[in-house]
Amino acid sequence: MHKDMSRVELLAPAGDMSKLVTAFHFGADAVYVGGSDFGLRAGAANFGAKEMPEAVAYAHKRGKKLYTAVNVFARNADFGALADHFRFLNECGFDAAIVTDLGAIELCRKVAPALDIHVSTQANVTNKYAAKVYADMGAKRVVLARETRLDEIAEICDLLGDDVEIEAFVHGAMCVSYSGRCLLSAAMSGRSANRGNCAQPCRWNFELTEAGRGGAHYPVFEDGRGTYILNSGDLNMIRHLRELADAGVKSFKIEGRMKSQYYVASTVSAYRRAMDGFAADDDFVPGEDIIGELEQTAHRAYTTGFYFGAEGAKVSGDVNQTEGESEFVALVLGYDETSGRALVEQRNAFAEGDTLQLLAADEAVNGAAVEVRDLRDEEGAPVKRAKLVQQHLTMPVPCRMQAYDILRRKKV
Repeated sequence: MHKDMSRVELLAPAGDMSKLVTAFHFGADAVYVGGSDFGLRAGAANFGAKEMPEAVAYAHKRGKKLYTAVNVFARNADFGALADHFRFLNECGFDAAIVTDLGAIELCRKVAPALDIHVSTQANVTNKYAAKVYADMGAKRVVLARETRLDEIAEICDLLGDDVEIEAFVHGAMCVSYSGRCLLSAAMSGRSANRGNCAQPCRWNFELTEAGRGGAHYPVFEDGRGTYILNSGDLNMIRHLRELADAGVKSFKIEGRMKSQYYVASTVSAYRRAMDGFAADDDFVPGEDIIGELEQTAHRAYTTGFYFGAEGAKVSGDVNQTEGESEFVALVLGYDETSGRALVEQRNAFAEGDTLQLLAADEAVNGAAVEVRDLRDEEGAPVKRAKLVQQHLTMPVPCRMQAYDILRRKKV
């Protein structure tokens, strides 16, 4: 008997407000963000003290949830400011804080008892007994370590029952280290991954030097560009959502707070359509339109990670990152019903005569071909080639569009 897929949450990343809006537009049930402090993505735009309550209000107005990462590995000196931060998150109305550090979890319970605690994947929970300990501490959700196998997840969910939710990653970049607890960045660049400043040295191109022969240099070849011997493949579980749901997973998480707005739109769109398909039909199989959507943005070689055993987790050694099959050309800002024209914001150059494709939240028009014609600027002057970054333009379009839909172009 299959579990009800309609009750599984689709959780998306957002590095800033525009990505948050995009994630909800394309069907995310919840979004996770980071603040300026105490998260593990210091390089993201992140949300400031003013933006956080606005983001919560935006999500709750739409019946959605918003979580925030407080998953830094805390030091003694952090706890005064950390207590203030938890109180602030509670006042903002966040639905949960994603926390790693045991001391931070206990602190959150004391100073912000109304704020739900989600145990971060950084806590390395790979067994049912550890999950139960966190449940007994008051955690409402455990985000499992990415090394956890599917059969182990089922055992964890059986033990916990309905008291604690289990969240698991379904898509995105993976660390070569154990659950992302990596010292490589700190050792090689002085930037601690466990404090939010990972330099991603596992993505670098490595060569060999023989110490016993005066530093003789030996290149290592996997292709003409060198080798990426520590570069993990990207997770892609779009074909296996049914197995994850049946094991008891309650939230499917997409990685990527550092990723682009286009990545958020594309991945959320694909997983939303797949989840809706599984919910409607027990025999549903994602078609090429859904599978192919995940080829549109830049990614590394796809893998199923550790869900079906360690052999599924692959090092993507041939290239650092493959290019996507299409590029983000324009963001739709609005649509005028009377004139049939869309207002768009340029993101990459395009010109009259180009044929673009619509990535839309509305399945009825998603994928529509859009020929660029009668392109005009905001003053109504004709524009033959849109080349000014983020210029606002209008153009007639063949179907109704919504703000935050995306126009893209296939790469040659």
